[in-house]
Amino acid sequence: MSYVKGLRCRECGGETPVAPLHVCETCFGPLEVVYDYPAIRRVLTHELIASRPRNLWRYRELLPIEGEPHVGLHSGFTPLVRAERLGAALGVRELWVKDDSVNHPTFSYKDRVVSVAISKAIEFGFDTVSCASTGNLANSVSAHAARAGLSCYIFIPDDLEQGKVIGSTIYGPRVIAIRGNYDDVNRLCSEIADKYGWAFVNINVRPYYTEGAKTYGFEIAEQLGWRLPQHVVVPTAGGTILPKVARAFRELLDLGLATGDFKIYTAQAAGCAPVVQALHKGTDLISPVKPATIAKSIAIGNPADGYYVLKAVRESGGWGEAVTDAEIVEGIHLLARTEGIFTEPAGGTTVAVTKKLIEQGRIPRDESIVVSVTGNGYKTLEAVLDTVAQPFRIAARLADFDALYAGLNDGREASAV
Repeated sequence: MSYVKGLRCRECGGETPVAPLHVCETCFGPLEVVYDYPAIRRVLTHELIASRPRNLWRYRELLPIEGEPHVGLHSGFTPLVRAERLGAALGVRELWVKDDSVNHPTFSYKDRVVSVAISKAIEFGFDTVSCASTGNLANSVSAHAARAGLSCYIFIPDDLEQGKVIGSTIYGPRVIAIRGNYDDVNRLCSEIADKYGWAFVNINVRPYYTEGAKTYGFEIAEQLGWRLPQHVVVPTAGGTILPKVARAFRELLDLGLATGDFKIYTAQAAGCAPVVQALHKGTDLISPVKPATIAKSIAIGNPADGYYVLKAVRESGGWGEAVTDAEIVEGIHLLARTEGIFTEPAGGTTVAVTKKLIEQGRIPRDESIVVSVTGNGYKTLEAVLDTVAQPFRIAARLADFDALYAGLNDGREASAV
């Protein structure tokens, strides 16, 4: 049973029936899904959620599909790691890492939104799915389309990391690399969506796609015993995930399923920080920028939902910061050394921004903090290739190892043999 009432414009409030639409026909504002919350309140309980499989569909009353889901049966419910060693390094009492770098099947938070979008696309009767992507979304759409037996076209910038290119092509879609950045790709895809009538998960199916991001927030709350974190730091690219995590927390509060209050913070790379720049200037106007950062998965210079990131951050009393590429790499190393989690540059961004916000005093050291890790570092080896230690090379002789070991223990720099 679906509890979806329809779509509502986030600007003028106009309502329309469920359909593969993403903008209001009256004011061209973005559409979002509206639910029958009184009916949901009567049926959705902690006990019902706990009785279901540990995947994102355990919150199905708050997701926009009819009947049984078609994909995503193993996606979601990723670890919420108590990061004691990272917390000690940052000087805070209670720090958690929500780790979507191990999400199934393509190791990023995008597996959540794509599971919902493709399930909805199948309900609408589409036989071809597509997306504009900086990498992780391309991987996820390719994998889920293969699982569902759908035709698939993927559009990416032509300078993506090889791990992300191969991570799409291995599933057999038709991948088109566009000379330009993500914003160039997205503009072209909007034209293609209109002409060919495909289900573009982040264009004409976007209202349903974005709802999948709520499951990231639902899981944080459930894994904390239905207690909201006081602070949560989230990376911002197109602006999908942060407002939906905030909405997830509000839905749980309104339904009586969670307690507490939260502040939410946006994290961006300094080489692509249009939302943080607007936040710091105190304006609602987000000026597009040309991305120049190693954090390619969040390098979107004209974020579609940037305004709603600002709105969610301000309503919660949170803030946002941008960090340099050097700080991002440092954040990747810090998380790996302390918690054994290898994240892509987007995760290095949230770690580095969390560190900065704590040092600024904007996040108190004695309150609960969740750092969002949304992608896997094994896809983006280029980002850290020049900053990792090389192996010591010795002959297969015990004496050679003894000499190396003695040098290391004496604190002397050991040279390769």
